[in-house]
Amino acid sequence: MNNITIYDVAREAGVSMATVSRVVNGNPNVKPSTRKKVAEAIERLGYRPNAVARGLASKKTTTVGVIIPDISSVFFAELARGIEDIATMYNYNIILSNSDQNKEKELHLLNTMLGKQVDGIVFMGGIITDEHVEEFKKSPVPIVLAATVEKNNEIPSVNIDYEQAAYDAVHYLIEKGHRDIGFVTGPSLEGTSNLDLKLAGYKKALEEANIVFDENNIYYGDFTYDSGLEAIQEFKEKGLKQTAIFAATDEMALGVIHGAQDNGLVVPDDIEVIGFDNTRLAVMVRPQLTTVVQPTYDIGAVAMRLLTKYMNKEKVEDHIVVLPHRIEFRQSTK
Repeated sequence: MNNITIYDVAREAGVSMATVSRVVNGNPNVKPSTRKKVAEAIERLGYRPNAVARGLASKKTTTVGVIIPDISSVFFAELARGIEDIATMYNYNIILSNSDQNKEKELHLLNTMLGKQVDGIVFMGGIITDEHVEEFKKSPVPIVLAATVEKNNEIPSVNIDYEQAAYDAVHYLIEKGHRDIGFVTGPSLEGTSNLDLKLAGYKKALEEANIVFDENNIYYGDFTYDSGLEAIQEFKEKGLKQTAIFAATDEMALGVIHGAQDNGLVVPDDIEVIGFDNTRLAVMVRPQLTTVVQPTYDIGAVAMRLLTKYMNKEKVEDHIVVLPHRIEFRQSTK
């Protein structure tokens, strides 16, 4: 079987996997020069997108279950797109379900998917409990976690290093001279989630700079724009005067920026704001948002590709994939 992968083509052409998949799937939103570059790379490497599908003895189109917290979230929509594009490339159909990050619903959907005889599952959730891990282990088909962490690294997953990413953002603010730094995050729940890691990164940066951690500087929201607005109100009511705020998602960061502006503060002169994810929302706000870049589409694409390897009994070198992150500086920081 031809072992050239979408990664190889992307590297050869010097473009992202997203671009290669758009070209292969005939998406019109690709510059002609880029399309030509990708086509030439495919030709040179002898890439066959459907090698896996053709290699399946049954020749039937197979199905993958995707469990996602909320498709209306910009972040998860981009992830789902990465999964879908790679699935299409390998001739898999997708069944998509929204779990609303509710444990009972997540476990119920898992069993429903298995009842539908899916060949594999990509799971995205917030909190991974021991109960989740037990269910995942019982599954007769492979499961890959995307943008979802599980503390013992027993279940295959694709993520970034959330603790390091949060540390980098907060460390940057401290280097700029900030001492009062707010952290607007999601709900505090029992289990393991990337929010725990982001909080750990926040604390680590403060500790290194000998800044005392103050629980009052943390606002537990619910990932929404409104909870960013509410965070500013609560900080104000507590009489806090943060000069910088780090938000665990872009959507909450937009709420923080507008909440600050509603209170007569100028961003970034009076208060600097850093978000997380680099979704398209980051450029839809003024000033535009400085944010941690999580390669959302690629996390979905890599998770799906990893799943195809398990479904086809291919050798997997590393079941825990950590993709690189960086900070995209825009106008919400000085």
